[in-house]
Amino acid sequence: MTDNYEKIVQQNLQRLYQDLPRDLADRLPAEKADNRFKFKAFGENCVISPEGITLGSGGHPSVLGILISLYAINVTPTSCVHHPLKAYKEFSNSMPYVDAFTRHTEQILVPYAKALGTEIPRIKRVLSGKDAPSELSGDFAFMVYPLPKIALCYIVYEADEDFPASVTCLYSNNADQFMPVDALADAGEYTSKKIIEIIEG
Repeated sequence: MTDNYEKIVQQNLQRLYQDLPRDLADRLPAEKADNRFKFKAFGENCVISPEGITLGSGGHPSVLGILISLYAINVTPTSCVHHPLKAYKEFSNSMPYVDAFTRHTEQILVPYAKALGTEIPRIKRVLSGKDAPSELSGDFAFMVYPLPKIALCYIVYEADEDFPASVTCLYSNNADQFMPVDALADAGEYTSKKIIEIIEG
């Protein structure tokens, strides 16, 4: 049975394929075969087709399917601009979602602050990551790509005798050109959940 999430995904795909950009493979970017597009999303192999979105070996994703379909609809030909990195609250019209973003993207990782430092190589390998800019503060930091043109930079401070642990998540500068701002918050949340899955796996 099709759930409400899958219905939204199908509506988004119908919208996408009704006026499919000729350069969509370059925009995503993705490998194109007929009307199917394959790329990495949230650390898994993803395929978009008129019939649906598949992610890894788990079949049709729910919330992630919505986020991936919104990315496909909204992504522009522009390249990802990394610098200067932006706090989520710096994006226009983000204020209604800032508190939820802070709780579900940043604070959710605080109990894992020490483990994050150990698991950075594995996190970067799964999430197409790379080193963070050297000028960033924090005990350590790293960048990951939940979607090809959206980079997230996590800055981590471990607890010490004076301060509790903290985690800050910044976005690539023009991330809002590729997804609606509310979906960007969800992308942060599900990236953090994926990081926890990697740590606990």
